[in-house]
Amino acid sequence: MNSLEAALPQPLANQDDEVVFQEAWHAQIISLAFNLVERGQFSNVQWSDALGAELAKARDSDAPEDSNTYYCAALAALEALLNEQQSLTAETVDGRTEAWRSAYLHTPHGQPLELNR
Repeated sequence: MNSLEAALPQPLANQDDEVVFQEAWHAQIISLAFNLVERGQFSNVQWSDALGAELAKARDSDAPEDSNTYYCAALAALEALLNEQQSLTAETVDGRTEAWRSAYLHTPHGQPLELNR
Protein backbone atom coordinates (compact mmCIF):
# COMPACT_ATOMS: atom_id res chain seq x y z
CA MET A 1 0.00 0.00 0.00
CA ASN A 2 1.46 3.37 -0.98
CA SER A 3 1.13 6.56 1.06
CA LEU A 4 -1.83 7.80 -0.99
CA GLU A 5 -3.73 4.55 -0.43
CA ALA A 6 -2.91 4.70 3.28
CA ALA A 7 -4.35 8.22 3.50
CA LEU A 8 -7.66 7.24 1.90
CA PRO A 9 -10.51 6.13 4.17
CA GLN A 10 -10.58 2.38 4.59
CA PRO A 11 -13.67 0.31 5.46
CA LEU A 12 -14.05 -0.29 9.16
CA ALA A 13 -13.08 -3.86 9.92
CA ASN A 14 -13.15 -6.04 13.00
CA GLN A 15 -10.27 -8.24 14.13
CA ASP A 16 -10.97 -10.78 11.40
CA ASP A 17 -10.77 -8.07 8.70
CA GLU A 18 -14.50 -8.36 8.04
CA VAL A 19 -16.39 -5.19 7.21
CA VAL A 20 -18.28 -3.97 10.29
CA PHE A 21 -20.97 -1.99 8.48
CA GLN A 22 -22.63 -3.73 5.55
CA GLU A 23 -24.64 -0.63 4.56
CA ALA A 24 -23.95 3.08 4.91
CA TRP A 25 -27.08 3.58 6.99
CA HIS A 26 -25.74 1.09 9.57
CA ALA A 27 -22.78 3.38 10.23
CA GLN A 28 -25.00 6.45 10.18
CA ILE A 29 -27.33 5.09 12.87
CA ILE A 30 -24.46 4.28 15.21
CA SER A 31 -22.79 7.62 14.49
CA LEU A 32 -26.02 9.50 15.16
CA ALA A 33 -26.58 7.67 18.44
CA PHE A 34 -22.97 8.30 19.50
CA ASN A 35 -23.28 12.01 18.71
CA LEU A 36 -26.57 12.33 20.59
CA VAL A 37 -25.00 10.68 23.64
CA GLU A 38 -22.01 13.04 23.39
CA ARG A 39 -24.37 16.03 23.26
CA GLY A 40 -26.29 14.83 26.31
CA GLN A 41 -29.54 14.10 24.49
CA PHE A 42 -29.56 10.78 26.35
CA SER A 43 -27.03 8.76 28.33
CA ASN A 44 -25.02 5.69 27.38
CA VAL A 45 -27.16 3.71 29.81
CA GLN A 46 -30.38 4.92 28.20
CA TRP A 47 -29.01 4.05 24.75
CA SER A 48 -27.86 0.63 25.89
CA ASP A 49 -31.17 -0.13 27.59
CA ALA A 50 -33.20 1.00 24.56
CA LEU A 51 -31.04 -1.01 22.16
CA GLY A 52 -31.25 -4.07 24.41
CA ALA A 53 -35.04 -3.78 24.57
CA GLU A 54 -35.32 -3.57 20.77
CA LEU A 55 -32.97 -6.53 20.30
CA ALA A 56 -35.09 -8.53 22.76
CA LYS A 57 -38.20 -7.67 20.73
CA ALA A 58 -36.45 -8.84 17.57
CA ARG A 59 -35.37 -12.09 19.24
CA ASP A 60 -38.88 -12.67 20.59
CA SER A 61 -40.33 -12.17 17.11
CA ASP A 62 -37.91 -14.75 15.68
CA ALA A 63 -36.16 -12.16 13.51
CA PRO A 64 -32.97 -13.52 11.94
CA GLU A 65 -29.81 -12.90 13.93
CA ASP A 66 -27.99 -10.81 11.36
CA SER A 67 -26.60 -7.32 10.93
CA ASN A 68 -29.78 -5.98 9.35
CA THR A 69 -31.84 -7.03 12.36
CA TYR A 70 -29.29 -5.42 14.68
CA TYR A 71 -29.27 -2.09 12.86
CA CYS A 72 -33.07 -2.07 12.49
CA ALA A 73 -33.19 -2.52 16.27
CA ALA A 74 -30.67 0.32 16.67
CA LEU A 75 -32.86 2.57 14.51
CA ALA A 76 -35.97 1.63 16.51
CA ALA A 77 -34.10 2.30 19.77
CA LEU A 78 -32.99 5.70 18.55
CA GLU A 79 -36.51 6.58 17.43
CA ALA A 80 -37.93 5.40 20.77
CA LEU A 81 -35.49 7.50 22.78
CA LEU A 82 -36.18 10.62 20.75
CA ASN A 83 -39.91 9.98 20.91
CA GLU A 84 -39.79 9.51 24.71
CA GLN A 85 -38.06 12.83 25.08
CA GLN A 86 -40.50 14.42 22.67
CA SER A 87 -37.53 15.74 20.73
CA LEU A 88 -39.47 15.22 17.54
CA THR A 89 -43.17 15.50 16.93
CA ALA A 90 -44.99 12.88 14.89
CA GLU A 91 -45.74 15.58 12.33
CA THR A 92 -42.03 16.40 11.99
CA VAL A 93 -41.08 12.76 11.53
CA ASP A 94 -43.92 12.13 9.09
CA GLY A 95 -43.06 15.24 7.11
CA ARG A 96 -39.39 14.33 6.86
CA THR A 97 -40.25 10.75 5.93
CA GLU A 98 -42.47 12.03 3.14
CA ALA A 99 -39.73 14.41 1.96
CA TRP A 100 -37.28 11.50 1.72
CA ARG A 101 -39.84 9.35 -0.07
CA SER A 102 -40.61 12.09 -2.55
CA ALA A 103 -36.92 12.80 -3.17
CA TYR A 104 -36.27 9.10 -3.71
CA LEU A 105 -39.12 8.75 -6.18
CA HIS A 106 -38.20 11.88 -8.13
CA THR A 107 -34.42 11.51 -8.30
CA PRO A 108 -32.96 9.89 -11.40
CA HIS A 109 -31.01 6.70 -10.78
CA GLY A 110 -27.41 7.38 -9.89
CA GLN A 111 -28.02 10.97 -8.83
CA PRO A 112 -27.72 12.14 -5.21
CA LEU A 113 -30.92 12.74 -3.29
CA GLU A 114 -31.64 16.36 -2.49
CA LEU A 115 -34.11 17.33 0.20
CA ASN A 116 -35.87 20.67 0.14
CA ARG A 117 -36.20 22.40 3.49
